[in-house]
Amino acid sequence: MEERAFYLGCPIWAHAGWPGRFYRSDAKRSDYLSQYASVFNAVEGNSTFYGLPSPESVARWAVEAPAGFRFCFKFPRTVTHELRLEDAEAETAEFFERLAPLGGRLGPMLVQLPSSFGPAHMGALDSFLSDLPPTFRYAVEVRHRAFFAEGDEEAALDALLRARGVDRVLFDTTGLFSAGAPLPESLAEVLVKKPRVPKRRTVTAKSPVVRFIGDPDLMRSRGPLRAWASELNGWIDSGLTPFFFAHHADDTFAPDVARILHEELIAIRPGVARPAAWPVERERAGVDRDDPGGQMVLFS
Repeated sequence: MEERAFYLGCPIWAHAGWPGRFYRSDAKRSDYLSQYASVFNAVEGNSTFYGLPSPESVARWAVEAPAGFRFCFKFPRTVTHELRLEDAEAETAEFFERLAPLGGRLGPMLVQLPSSFGPAHMGALDSFLSDLPPTFRYAVEVRHRAFFAEGDEEAALDALLRARGVDRVLFDTTGLFSAGAPLPESLAEVLVKKPRVPKRRTVTAKSPVVRFIGDPDLMRSRGPLRAWASELNGWIDSGLTPFFFAHHADDTFAPDVARILHEELIAIRPGVARPAAWPVERERAGVDRDDPGGQMVLFS
């Protein structure tokens, strides 16, 4: 299956605040994925961290998502946080078995590790990665401070990932934590949940995965997004296929963050197609609800 030059999306496709501002005003939950995939060509799929979807849901997603779409699901927390990658063969097999109907629509699988998973656990990580099916791609997100200290531990992690052909997830929360104004109390828990770690641009395999959480003020995110667009441009030139996932506080404005990134890439890379109109924009323009307007095509 042909790969795109790069993949862009959000952490989820089901958000209660998106009908009327991103999705059509009359969108039902059953419409969300098809409307999301008419604009973006990838999604993180955070829900699998908390529990596996039903077989019926997976079968439906395989029909609703176009062939060029990529789901980048997280391994269940049972595997990464409770078992800490050890003696997790049964749970890991169940994860792959449940998602198998998505076939080529599966992008890099995300191994998100807790902040307590540090250099002492590198053996478990190496063993886990070595046992994974080679038919899929993988990306590992670490949060232990030692892996951001530019020392031997970080170098050893990066070397392990390169040896296994696994990407390192690049989690950028600098905009969130340097916000000029405090978050509303309803969003303050975001600061507790998100890791406050230095930004990295380390490439260890062929599909760098960026998880970007912007400043609550969208306009203050434009500068950092311009820098990431430049990075993506260089990666694409070198033959890499990056994935960029746009977050924003409670993710109400995640599509806006993604659109800014796309605009910034257009400004520096000739040939990048304009972003697809959002479903709500097509609704306001009187476009028929069954006309998706074309999935985002990243190069014309």
